[in-house]
Amino acid sequence: MELKVQPIDIKVGKYKIILNSIDAKELGVYEGDRVRVTGHVTVTAIVDFTEDMISPGMIGLYHEVKEQLQREWTEIVEIEPAEKPKSARLIRKNMDGEKLVQEEIYGLVKDIVEENLSEIELAAFLTSSYINDMTDDETEWLTRAMIDTGERLEFAKGPVMDKHSIGGVPGNKISLLVVPIVAANGLLIPKTSSRAITGAGGTSDLMEILAPVEFSASQVKEMTEKVGGVLVWGGATNIAPADDKLIKVEYPLSIDPHCQLLASIMAKKGAVGADNVVIDIPTGPGTKIANVQEGRKLARDLINLGERLGMNVDCALTYGASPVGRTVGPALEVREALKVLETGEGPNSLIEKSMVLAGMLLEMGGVAARGQGNELAMETLKNGKALAKFRQIIEVQGGNPDVTYKDITAGEHTAEITAPANGYVLEFKNKRVVQIARLAGAPNDKGAGVLIHKKQGEPVKKGEPVLTIHAEKKNKLETALHNAQRDSPIVVEGMLLERVQSFKEV
Repeated sequence: MELKVQPIDIKVGKYKIILNSIDAKELGVYEGDRVRVTGHVTVTAIVDFTEDMISPGMIGLYHEVKEQLQREWTEIVEIEPAEKPKSARLIRKNMDGEKLVQEEIYGLVKDIVEENLSEIELAAFLTSSYINDMTDDETEWLTRAMIDTGERLEFAKGPVMDKHSIGGVPGNKISLLVVPIVAANGLLIPKTSSRAITGAGGTSDLMEILAPVEFSASQVKEMTEKVGGVLVWGGATNIAPADDKLIKVEYPLSIDPHCQLLASIMAKKGAVGADNVVIDIPTGPGTKIANVQEGRKLARDLINLGERLGMNVDCALTYGASPVGRTVGPALEVREALKVLETGEGPNSLIEKSMVLAGMLLEMGGVAARGQGNELAMETLKNGKALAKFRQIIEVQGGNPDVTYKDITAGEHTAEITAPANGYVLEFKNKRVVQIARLAGAPNDKGAGVLIHKKQGEPVKKGEPVLTIHAEKKNKLETALHNAQRDSPIVVEGMLLERVQSFKEV
């Protein structure tokens, strides 16, 4: 069938076209089917339908297909049905609980990277993996495929270090301390990080306040070799690209298959050439890992996968039921971390956790004796070497190395949540604090967030500030404040939780 081209300059992240339902019926294709679109070149694309956006006799080409065909542009294209890729049939095999071989998994991941699968097919794969967990062999093959279908960093000297946090704890800004401490001791640490999806600020959202974070893989390698470490956004590289595509589908489904969690973590570490990895596994109420027993199981699985991939992995089970430090939100967290680097002083939860994880890496890298890593990490912080290294990292990434914590400003619109009674803070609801920070505008509004005055177990007097909400926009502050007042993120002993009244006719 010949159709006239109507360009649609919208990026959809896949090769997709849109047909009028009359032409689709004539061609014998349905939504989600694939067609070959041929001009001077041929592109296989997924079909969308419309009743009125595209007229009969026309074909709408989204940005990605248009870009491919524009190499030798034509106004008329030939369109014909195409078979589904083999990996679509492998998804059905996975759904049936059958095991996949290494070549099949590689082909599946390759099709994910090349955008050959629809969102529905990816959702089916993730759902079936969630129900039918992969074997150790399959998980290893999945991880290797995710590494091999993207760019890899290879360093002439080593060892190469890396860290990762499972997440789920507000204010977990420790990479801003760990990376410069490790790099200041002569080890390489090319830290690629994420942006926040459900949180108030990922490491990349924080670092972006101080310097650009979007670089190619080759630039990441060059900067790491120059100053020893970087803090960059992994999504800007082509490192393990299948992971980011799967995460986009996982989010609306609210699932995180165990095999995919393992592969997601270890593929990014393998792709940057890491020899030694420390993984932070926060546990406790409100975290992704409910208890220490679950944390130990995850740690064993990560260590096992690391051994299969030739990486040395140590895991740290940490307390995750309370925020790290006393800030949640990009600017507030950066200011807190910078102050620790500049003065050596700050919240115990932030300093101690950072020193423990940095110390583990220093021991694994051979620059500190077993049991002495924590001491060396603290010395590196106190003597100013960590700050000097962090300034080098900021400068090599294109930021101002002379910035101080006093230069970092939070949102000017503020409101306080005060204690409703005298006593002690009995409960501190992590998820509610994150929700309030996001309603205030975080992470997109860098100055939005929450400053924490009182944490769980600390004494408080009636009317005393417990939280201060910061926002860049007044309307967002009002929304966040109203939400916080309706459902308090803290519980103080003796406070009234709710008043339930009887309804009487007047």
